[in-house]
Amino acid sequence: MTSRSTPGLTWFNSAADAEARAALHEMCAARSWGSALLARRPYDTAEALFAASDEATEALTEDGLAEAMAGHPPIGRPKPGDPTSSREQRGMAGASEELKAEMLELNLAYQDKFGHVFLICATGRSAEEMRDAVRHRIDNTPQQEREIVRRELAKINRLRLTRLAEEGAPTA
Repeated sequence: MTSRSTPGLTWFNSAADAEARAALHEMCAARSWGSALLARRPYDTAEALFAASDEATEALTEDGLAEAMAGHPPIGRPKPGDPTSSREQRGMAGASEELKAEMLELNLAYQDKFGHVFLICATGRSAEEMRDAVRHRIDNTPQQEREIVRRELAKINRLRLTRLAEEGAPTA
């Protein structure tokens, strides 16, 4: 998408700071990420917005990364009433009760080890793929996991920004 005329990008470039900041906070809870994106407005293209997001995600401190992760619900338990987390975690919706229970157990073990939710770009992934990912990643070191989390967060942010660039302000 390289068009300057997408309704969402036009909206984002012209929205009041408070409104644009609120939209960004719904995508990523890290305040420094949102501030970095706001500071570089206006964006000529969606790709420029995505590049700014990638840079801001890479620049997140440990506290910023923790703040971002705190805004994400555990896999298998999307935020009630939040269409974004429900849409992104659609792969868990049809999972068996056994798989959901296993995922809950794995999520808790992961959280005990790393101190934060298991973060994965769930869009397009099946419940089995997400389970296999947490099984594999739970053996990582904290440093390895932070880097994987950062990459997964960048993917999530890009997907959410794509929607913003195409449609404009998020609606519930």
